[in-house]
Amino acid sequence: MASSSSWVPDAWGWVCGLPAVADWSANTISLCVCPSSPPSPSLNLSVGKSLQNQRPCIFFSVAAVFDLPLSLWTSGSFVLKSGSLRPWDENIPARLFSKIVAGVLHYGPRKGSSSRRSPPVSPEDGDSGDVFNLAFLTLVLLVCIYEAPQDFRAGWMDAIKLQMTSTRSRDALKALLRLIGSNFEEQWMKSVNLAITNHIQEFHGSPPCFRTPSPLFSYAVSAAGLWKVQFYCPHRLLFSLMYQQLQGVVQLAYKLVPHENTIDMVVTVDNVRCDVSPLVSRKLMGRRGLGPEEKHFPSRVSLQLTPAQQDDVLSVTASKSSSNPAYEVSRENAVEGSFDPPAATTGFRFSAAETVTMSMKPWKFEQSVRGATAGLHWFLHDVAAAGKEVSSSKPHKLSLFRRRSWFRNRQTNAYRPFTRDGGVVFAGDEYGESVRWQLLRRGADKKMEWEVNGSVWVTYWPNQRRSFYSETRTLEFKETVHVSLP
Repeated sequence: MASSSSWVPDAWGWVCGLPAVADWSANTISLCVCPSSPPSPSLNLSVGKSLQNQRPCIFFSVAAVFDLPLSLWTSGSFVLKSGSLRPWDENIPARLFSKIVAGVLHYGPRKGSSSRRSPPVSPEDGDSGDVFNLAFLTLVLLVCIYEAPQDFRAGWMDAIKLQMTSTRSRDALKALLRLIGSNFEEQWMKSVNLAITNHIQEFHGSPPCFRTPSPLFSYAVSAAGLWKVQFYCPHRLLFSLMYQQLQGVVQLAYKLVPHENTIDMVVTVDNVRCDVSPLVSRKLMGRRGLGPEEKHFPSRVSLQLTPAQQDDVLSVTASKSSSNPAYEVSRENAVEGSFDPPAATTGFRFSAAETVTMSMKPWKFEQSVRGATAGLHWFLHDVAAAGKEVSSSKPHKLSLFRRRSWFRNRQTNAYRPFTRDGGVVFAGDEYGESVRWQLLRRGADKKMEWEVNGSVWVTYWPNQRRSFYSETRTLEFKETVHVSLP
């Protein structure tokens, strides 16, 4: 069991160390979560005991300490087999963890969903203490935003922010998301991003006391010949555009081909997916905002793969040539002449016409190599405006009012360069070209680190609304993945 004594508050250690109910000297025991900071009182995690059908039980709560404590969240009752057993012996920490995860998901945009079951954490896991503490602090954050009196919120939020933005909490969040699984992971991030967005909006026009620790959160997994990077980011504009979350995944398959003195490291695109999903219901967006159809869309994605130990790299080979589009050129020349009697004027007319057509797709894929770094790049082009890159240009003023412009009704248009939900999927069927590194063999069973740097551009152009407004934002992530060389 990992020690969390350096993380204040250590809710995990406190819960695991609770004595048997029969040994309590009072009906409640408390742990200070946020110390008092006038005008805010202290915020405590408390455990109380009671009887339920003549059997001992305990319950946990988060409460503000006044003369009469103000409860902001309760876990419900945990019935004990015996009052002489410690809560640890009755698996209370793992059961409480499930309640905490369910409490966070409760504040998400999918209230009432039947999928509210959450997997328990094993107390024997090496990072279980940090995971439990991070989950608990997340719950306290959401409880403060939604349940706490506004006058006392600022002091608590400052204390929580300091604890949640540390490197240790970031590592704990990565472990937590891997533990609860992909479906719960998405719900978890939506719950947190929705709460932070609501809090920022509440202080619209004045500086809020809490902002997102980072514009984008990501984590990476390396296993079974696959590198996976997951990322999330809330972003905002007007009401409808504000309550959205950019989420995506980068999956790269790698293969090692050993030779006598070298090893070929071959990386191919398995899946790159980006989507902008709503944090509130379609009904709420339609009633108070511009509607769910007005949303950002991915307009450019760029990935850079770099080996950490570059002195082992002999060469880097891209498998895709630079673009060489085919032009279809046709030329028409016509000469017209007429001749009239001498008294009349002789007429002679000449006309020539040239037509140039080019076949191109909205998304353009390129590979690049700079030193030991290989790049994979996807660009969205405005096919109606001489093929300009969307991420670095503005829509033509006239095209904003043309109903048949490609970006109009872009989620239902048969020629849309997106999925039905407005996202993109780059899969191996069309973008399966590889990048190969030739590495020196220097010892067996060597683990090598690789950096995956990514940038995602999201753009807003009017979809159904008539407006001149447009914008593009860039979001970046950086993760480290590993591979064991034979």
